[in-house]
Amino acid sequence: MKVFVLLFFALLIASTAWSQQATGVPFQELPAPGPGWQGFTDLAFIGNTLITLTIAAILGAVISYHPKNRETVALSEGINSPKVYIIYPVIGAIVGILVVNYGMAVGFVLFGIGSLVRFRTVLRSPSLTGRIIFTTLIGLSCGLNLPHVAVVATLFGILVVYILDTRVTYRIDVKALPPEHIKEAIMAYRSVLKQQGCLILSERENYEKARVTFFLRCPRRASRTDLEKLLNSKIDKPLAGSVYWRFS
Repeated sequence: MKVFVLLFFALLIASTAWSQQATGVPFQELPAPGPGWQGFTDLAFIGNTLITLTIAAILGAVISYHPKNRETVALSEGINSPKVYIIYPVIGAIVGILVVNYGMAVGFVLFGIGSLVRFRTVLRSPSLTGRIIFTTLIGLSCGLNLPHVAVVATLFGILVVYILDTRVTYRIDVKALPPEHIKEAIMAYRSVLKQQGCLILSERENYEKARVTFFLRCPRRASRTDLEKLLNSKIDKPLAGSVYWRFS
C-alpha cells in the first residue's frame, strides 16, 4: 500500500513539473491560488456557492428520505444514514467548487486528505467521518487563501448540522430484566420513553437473554441526563434492569 501511495505522489510531482515546463511558468512564480479577503467582495460567487450547497443538500435529502431507506432502520448502521446522505453531497459540492474555480491540483490534495481521514482515522460512525472531512475542507480553504469559501461553508455547515441534529439518536440496551415480568418491563421502559417525546425507530426483544434494545430519536429538550433519571425513578424496582446508552 505504501508503494502505491509513494508512486501516486511521485506521479503528481512529475506531472506538476511537466505542466510548468510546458507553460513556461516556473513553479515558484505561480500566483496564490485564491483571492484572499477580497473574495468576500465577489457577491455573485458567494451567492452561487450558497445555491450550489443548498441544491446538493436538498438532492441528498431526496435520496436519504426515500421510503425504501426506512427499511434499513432496523439496523444500527442504517439509523443515521439520512445524515450521511446529506453531508456527503455537500462535501462533494465544496470539492467541485474548489476544483472548478481553482484548478485540478486542488482535487489531488483533497483526494489525499480524504484517503488519510477515511483509512487512518478511527471514528465511531460514517456521520462523524463526514463532519471531520467537512471541517478539513474548511481548513484547506483557509490554507488556499480562500477565506470566503471557508466562511460560507462554515455557516452552511452550522445550519445543516443544526437541522440534522434537531433530534439526537440513541441506542439503549436494557439488560438483566426480570424473566418472569419481561413483557411488563419492556412496556414500562417503552412508555417512559414515549412520554418524553422520543420516537422509537426500532425495538429488538430478546426473551432468552432477558434484554431489549431501543433505537430512538429524542427531542432537544429530552437530554440524556434527564432520561436516565426518569428511567431510574419511574420504573418500578421489580421491573427494572440495567440500562446502557450508546450514540448511534
